[in-house]
Amino acid sequence: MLAASLPAKAQSPAEPGRFDSYVLALSWSPAWCEGKDDPDQCGQSRFGFVVHGLWPQYRAGGWPESCTVPTKVPEPVVRDMLPVMPSRKLIEHEWKRHGTCDGRPAAAYFGDVRQAFGKLAIPEPLRRPRQPQSLSVPEIEQAFAAANPGLTGDKLAVTCRGRVLTEIRVCLTRELDFAPCGRGVRDTCKGKVTVVPVK
Repeated sequence: MLAASLPAKAQSPAEPGRFDSYVLALSWSPAWCEGKDDPDQCGQSRFGFVVHGLWPQYRAGGWPESCTVPTKVPEPVVRDMLPVMPSRKLIEHEWKRHGTCDGRPAAAYFGDVRQAFGKLAIPEPLRRPRQPQSLSVPEIEQAFAAANPGLTGDKLAVTCRGRVLTEIRVCLTRELDFAPCGRGVRDTCKGKVTVVPVK
């Protein structure tokens, strides 16, 4: 799922492997789970940030999408992903829509997803807060920057539903290093941001 804060997708058929960078999208699970019946992600073992996807991007704007007819993600790969991407349906969806544009087998693509997530330190105040928090976008960006040397505000975007934090999007090179975000990857929150607690 791509939100409106990203530029329009490429209109012509895309060739797998031909892209310039990535966006690592991390969903704030407590906000996503409100009102949803999803036992995998929203059951008793509640999550904080989880991987929404690793999205290939074009430098000039836009992104490739659904580049080939997808094969099924192998079961061992799904099992490896569930601790950070706790939904089989989401794993298959992200492979179909974004992973097929990576140009590599599912095991390699999802290996990079795990590696990218593993390299990112979640700031202590946002790991598993038990009470609602009210933070500004600069405060959220500064917290991520303090926990991750080299990750500055121009290399991530904070997105909201209304004033509720929904995602952090981190811009990466193809080698999974932090990189300035391209056109259209931007903050969508206004004023103070409410961080729904992990229950």
